Amino acid sequence: MSKLDQEDRKEIPAREYAFPEQRKEPLEDATHVRNAIARFNQIKGVTDDERDAAWKRIRAAAHKFKVEVNETDWRDIGK
Repeated sequence: MSKLDQEDRKEIPAREYAFPEQRKEPLEDATHVRNAIARFNQIKGVTDDERDAAWKRIRAAAHKFKVEVNETDWRDIGK
């Protein structure tokens, strides 16, 4: 995974983040998708509705980049 600097982050459209309002967890490649799943429960200051929407974006990105996701719901992460 390439480390994104501040300028790189600004160039990524908000729709390509798991949490677009906060611009957290970019979903630009398979490595970033895996990272977003791993860090999902560490995101602070978001509602369950925002988490539901982020999980849908992550699942779509996982499908796009052929990342296997065993959990069907974000509440199942780590169980």
